[in-house]
Amino acid sequence: MPDTSIAPAIEVSLLGKEVTTGSTALTILRDVSFSVAAGEAVSVVGVSGSGKSTLLALMAGLDTPSTGSVHIAGQNLFALDEDGRAALRGRSMGFVFQSFQLLASMTALENVMVPLELAGAENGQAAATALLQRVGLGERLSHYPKQLSGGEQQRVAIARAFVTSPSLLLADEPTGNLDAVTGAQVIDLMFELNRERNTTLVLVTHDESLSARCGRVIRLAGGTLQQGAS
Repeated sequence: MPDTSIAPAIEVSLLGKEVTTGSTALTILRDVSFSVAAGEAVSVVGVSGSGKSTLLALMAGLDTPSTGSVHIAGQNLFALDEDGRAALRGRSMGFVFQSFQLLASMTALENVMVPLELAGAENGQAAATALLQRVGLGERLSHYPKQLSGGEQQRVAIARAFVTSPSLLLADEPTGNLDAVTGAQVIDLMFELNRERNTTLVLVTHDESLSARCGRVIRLAGGTLQQGAS
């Protein structure tokens, strides 16, 4: 259950993003505001081009807004410099992407160990091994991404996202490159780990059935919030 006694896990306030191409200004997001409580699972839905992935990138501090702010557990993300935002991501966030984003030159185990090594964690190999076993890949530790199926690669990505026990998990179309059966298995796993670790989840998807598994839906259309904000 969401914990409302502490600061929101993430708070988005009047967020806007505008880009200029030639002499034309294009508004991608306009005055988007909402908050997500600690432990809550929220989906962000909308058709292609509605601004979903841009919103997620801004929430992660991977892009900078034209207007507005994002607070992570009370910390103003854009009051930090780039190094500060990177440090906050390393401490607090995990990511799952549609395209897996695994390092081709590293084994499954090495890929999962990357965030632990960046954080200076001890016993990284043991923690990464345990989580790969948890996601059903205990026999695939030494396999490279090209030796794994799409579903297995996304399981590695999920293990990598959870291995640092982040307080916030951001997922961008995590089943977009998977068939329906494999996608359902991957999503079941992600929600299981999310419940086990009480992680706050923000899930971007165009899949209405997937979004319905979250406790709340935030709907974007034409870069503006349609419903589900609080």
